[in-house]
Amino acid sequence: MSWIQDMDVHILLFIQEHLRVDAVNWFWKLITSLGNGGWFWLVLAIGMLLYAKTRKVGITALLSMLIGALITNVTLKNWVARPRPFDACPEIIPLVVRPTDFSFPSGHTTASFACAWILYRMLPKKYGIPAICLAVLIAFSRLYVGVHYPTDVLAGFLIGVVSSMLADRVLIFLKSVFRIKHI
Repeated sequence: MSWIQDMDVHILLFIQEHLRVDAVNWFWKLITSLGNGGWFWLVLAIGMLLYAKTRKVGITALLSMLIGALITNVTLKNWVARPRPFDACPEIIPLVVRPTDFSFPSGHTTASFACAWILYRMLPKKYGIPAICLAVLIAFSRLYVGVHYPTDVLAGFLIGVVSSMLADRVLIFLKSVFRIKHI
């Protein structure tokens, strides 16, 4: 497994040394802040609850993010207990306040893809594609600001997608058990 750690560190050092540009650091800090606590995605999903036409999408997105948070923040982060990149490699300099929780998997990425994947699948593509693009930007921002390894972000992406599929299944199950006709 040390080869994965080595690869992760090399990628982060490459980003830090060759892709970071002082003039755009503010942009990546802003993008990464959209994923703090999943707030942007939560506000978006809650906003969709207000309209009958998008209510099912909002419910599914919220459920997807809940499943993702349980898998990522409650279970895997504490079980794997992977130190943050800046703790494992002093050459990595974070651009944001150093998170104090564990690194694997990326909660920002999980929340972003848990919601964006639902929007992509359930809304017209003119809304779904920008949601996926924003999720990709948030995921990359975690590498750019130096607080996650690439494998943390990859795992967050996979968990987000799986969470969206599980949310669909859970809603189908709940509708059948409770005989709910409209969600």
